[in-house]
Amino acid sequence: QVQLVESGGGLVQAGGSLRLSCAASGRTFSSYNMGWFRQAPGKERDFVAGISWTGTTTYAADSVKGRFTISRDNAKNTVYLQMNSLKPEDTAVYYCAADPKRRLTIATMQTMYDYWGQGTQVTVSP
Repeated sequence: QVQLVESGGGLVQAGGSLRLSCAASGRTFSSYNMGWFRQAPGKERDFVAGISWTGTTTYAADSVKGRFTISRDNAKNTVYLQMNSLKPEDTAVYYCAADPKRRLTIATMQTMYDYWGQGTQVTVSP
């Protein structure tokens, strides 16, 4: 069992940056692939970015590629999402999630993730 707590959301102008953090409890964090998802009002929850348990493999959705970077610090049990060049369409609740199955590839489907945080709101104004 692992608990995830996101932080770092807020209101930012278009073109600005935010860094989201996801702190995990439990000693097995370093063996989980981690992902970030987002859900805008009235829309489905979509994959944003993921990182392998080793930190050596990352994958980002086309919509954020080149602007968002996922990273992790296993010593701090924390995964990050650095978001640059933010756009109004990035406005959403952002969730981090843990995939405990040590897959060789980054899962993009939310059903592949067993543990979820409560989410943090990101609002980008025009």
